[in-house]
Amino acid sequence: MSIRVLIVDDSPTMRALLVEALRPAADIQVVGTAVDAREARSMIKALNPDVVTLDIEMPGMSGLEFLEKLMTLRPTPVVIVSGLAESGSAMTVRALEIGAVECYAKPSGAAGNILVSDQGRLAEMIRNAAQAKVQAHDRARPAPAPRQTLGSAQTRLIAIGASTGGVEALHVLLSQFPADCPPTMVVQHINGAFAEAVARRLDSVCAPKVMIAEPDLPVRAGHVYIAPGTERHLEVRGSSNSGMYVRARPGPKVSGHRPSVDVLFHSVAENLGADAIGIQLTGMGNDGAHGLLAMAESGAMTIAQDEATSVVFGMPGAAIALGAASVVAPIHRIAQVAFGGVALC
Repeated sequence: MSIRVLIVDDSPTMRALLVEALRPAADIQVVGTAVDAREARSMIKALNPDVVTLDIEMPGMSGLEFLEKLMTLRPTPVVIVSGLAESGSAMTVRALEIGAVECYAKPSGAAGNILVSDQGRLAEMIRNAAQAKVQAHDRARPAPAPRQTLGSAQTRLIAIGASTGGVEALHVLLSQFPADCPPTMVVQHINGAFAEAVARRLDSVCAPKVMIAEPDLPVRAGHVYIAPGTERHLEVRGSSNSGMYVRARPGPKVSGHRPSVDVLFHSVAENLGADAIGIQLTGMGNDGAHGLLAMAESGAMTIAQDEATSVVFGMPGAAIALGAASVVAPIHRIAQVAFGGVALC
C-alpha cells in the first residue's frame, strides 16, 4: 500500500520540485499539494494523508503555528521542509520539539538543485515518518528535577542515544537534569546543519550547560555534550580516575550511522564499566542496541524508553529484545528512575 503524502509549501516551484523528487518512489503517492495552512487544513480533512511535508515560512499562519495546532487536534506525521533548516534554524528545532518527525533541508542555491542533491533522502524521511507514532502535543510541563545529583555516587557519566523523535524526548529528559548532573554525552541522529541549533535550544531550557562536543574536550559535571555533524563518531576516553575527555574520530558508518550510538555506548562500557548509565531513546532502526548490551554486561545501569512514549520504538525495542535494558520507562520518568531507582507500576 502506498504512503499518501500531502505537500504544503507556498512556493509553486517548490511544490512541483518536491512532487518530482518523490516521483521515482513507487511506494509513495502525493495525494495533494496546499499553498497555505488554511488549504492544508481542508485537504488533511478530505484526504487523510499518512504524512505531511510542511514549509515553516508561509503566508498567514506560520508553519510552526499550524504544526502546533495539527499536533494538538489531529496528530499526523510531519516532515519539515524548509530552507531555514540548512542554517540550523531555531525554528526547525522548535518544530521537532512540537512533534515533527523529520527535517529536510532544501539545498542552497537554485531551487532546481533539489533534484540533483536529493538522491532519495526525502522519500526515505517520508518512509520513516510513516512508521512514526505521533500523539497529541502535550502542553504539560515536565516533572520538576529531583534535588539530589543524578544517579548513585558512583555514576561518572551518562550516555544517551536517540533518533526519530529524539529532539522532543531530549527536551523532556534533559529538562529534568539538575545543574550538577554527571557529564552527559548524547548521540542524536540528525542532519549536521541542525546540531548547533539543537544544542542551543536545549541549553536554553535545561539547568546543565548543553554544548557541542569538541575533540579532546575534558568532560565535566554539569555539562551535556551533543555529537556534532555527521562526519565523526563520538566516544569517551579516559576513566573516572584519570579524567575523561571527548574523542571525535572519523570512520565508516556503524549500524548505519555516523555518529553511531553503538560507538558511543561501546566506548563508555570499555572505559567506565559500572560507573555509567546508558539511556536508549526513541528512534528508527537498531543503532545502540548492542552498545547498550555491552554497557549492561560491564555493570552499568541501562534504561530504554517504553513503546507508549516512543515516536518510533525501533531503537529501544531492539535493545529490549537483546536483554540490554535493565529498566524500561516512559520518557517523563526516565530521569526519576536514574536519580533514585523510582519503582514503576
